[in-house]
Amino acid sequence: MQKPIIEFTNFNFQYRAQSNPTLIDINLIIHSGEKIIIAGPSGSGKSTLGYCINGLIPHYYKGNISGSLWIEGQNSENLKIFDISKYVGTVLQDSDGQFVAQTVGEDIAFALENDAIDQKEMISRVEKTSRLVDINSHLGSTPRELSGGQKQRVSLAGVLIDRVNILLFDEPLANLDPATGRYAMELIDDLAKNTGSTVIIIEHRLEDVLWRPMDRIVLMGEGKIIADTTPDKILASGLLGTYGIREPLYVTALKYAGIKITEQMHPSSISLMNMDTIKKPLQHWFEQTAETKILPQSNAVLSFSDVCFSYSADRVVLENINFNICEGEMTAIVGKNGAGKSTLCKLICGFEKPEKGTIELFGRDMVHTSIRERADFAGLVMQNPNQMISQVLIRDEVGLGLKLRDVPQNEISERVEATLRVCGLYSYRNWPISALSYGQKKRVTIASILVLEPQIILLDEPTAGQDLRHYTEIMEFLQTLQKRGKTILLITHDMHLILEYTQRAIVIADGKLICDNHPAKVLTDDSVIKPANLKETSLFSLAKSAAITDPFEFVKKFISFDREARQSCQQ
Repeated sequence: MQKPIIEFTNFNFQYRAQSNPTLIDINLIIHSGEKIIIAGPSGSGKSTLGYCINGLIPHYYKGNISGSLWIEGQNSENLKIFDISKYVGTVLQDSDGQFVAQTVGEDIAFALENDAIDQKEMISRVEKTSRLVDINSHLGSTPRELSGGQKQRVSLAGVLIDRVNILLFDEPLANLDPATGRYAMELIDDLAKNTGSTVIIIEHRLEDVLWRPMDRIVLMGEGKIIADTTPDKILASGLLGTYGIREPLYVTALKYAGIKITEQMHPSSISLMNMDTIKKPLQHWFEQTAETKILPQSNAVLSFSDVCFSYSADRVVLENINFNICEGEMTAIVGKNGAGKSTLCKLICGFEKPEKGTIELFGRDMVHTSIRERADFAGLVMQNPNQMISQVLIRDEVGLGLKLRDVPQNEISERVEATLRVCGLYSYRNWPISALSYGQKKRVTIASILVLEPQIILLDEPTAGQDLRHYTEIMEFLQTLQKRGKTILLITHDMHLILEYTQRAIVIADGKLICDNHPAKVLTDDSVIKPANLKETSLFSLAKSAAITDPFEFVKKFISFDREARQSCQQ
């Protein structure tokens, strides 16, 4: 076994502004070269643990510390944050918050400039590091021109160039399309192998992280380490759901088929499982499960007819887009980063105007309808919460739209309180927004739109950075609105979400609509998956491995069965 590179001993931490400790009696050893997942619900302390490792605690976030933390054989209390940065490189969830320069090359070189490295060596190291993460062809670009996946590669290059031994990733998959997320995990795994770096990943999307082998999962809850063991043992324990982490969909399918999940069956990877022992139970469950119910369609509330849009003559974003969204539907818009999904929402809200074609809302052409008028019908929750927030306190931000509409104060208070409870923010209602995490800010912006109850709700990555409990609360609240006739349009990279909650997926690739079908069809069709940077659902992979006669129908039946099972639990 390699030597310990990080060691917490009886470690406790309490923020100055809080009455209770956030980390309680942490004892954790991470060895050189290990790949570790830190998982847990919001408020479990996993981000705080990361802040301790990268030095933000105590140098930025102040509080009371007891116990010890050793990094690279040195007591962290004797290290300045600059010293720690030479050992630990952090890639943030919000890549935009990590950029400091005008071009990609300059941003990667920032750490070297601080160290006054000779320019010739600096250029050489920037070129070498950028090739390592496949961003070398964009060195002259500005970061804002890049896709989400490209931005993450720049952030990764910026920490790798300092030749750190520890790489800390804070929810690296939250803003990436499925294929790019898979590539990111492959890249992280390859870097660990090639450089010997220790990798620590804080992430909710466990199934996606386990695309490449991980050594251990550290599961946290209420400030304590609940479990610290192998992925196989964690998946077999049943602890994930108890502590707000979503298990892989294929594991849920195995449970529905009556198969007991054990450590010995290697549930962390479909490729490692012995299909001979699970094939018959899966086939029997598939044959006995009821047919999928097809919901009747209602009247169209939103229609796109031959819509085209370009930001410039050489940059066509959307080309001849045609679709109808029916009243009461929950529909997903999916595709790779930069495909035009967010632009489509901007066109609906009036932030941009189509060059050609028409957009109709309730049968009325929107060409002369103002942004203010559209806001009464369609509410948009943007992907980046920092682009929406304008107030200091949470309760004021959520109630701002009602205040601008001259809603009586007593009604504002009631609606804001109810919405904050649903979004898991009620206990923070008097907090300043600046004190929140990125994921909590996301919930604030969702709440600020949900409280208005528009007829059409557009959400750009609504569940990014949310743990299972808050993800479920938000989606179940959206389902409640849907049952009341609201129309929900979701832009998402979360393939679990579209399988679990939507009845239809519209797929955009390179500015064109390439598929409009049932989510199961989308995620089992290779001709759609590849150009849209999606990924085959693990349910389809499981069905093929188990020799199910109709893998596509297996996925559809799982979706139907799973929805009914969750609805039964709610009742």
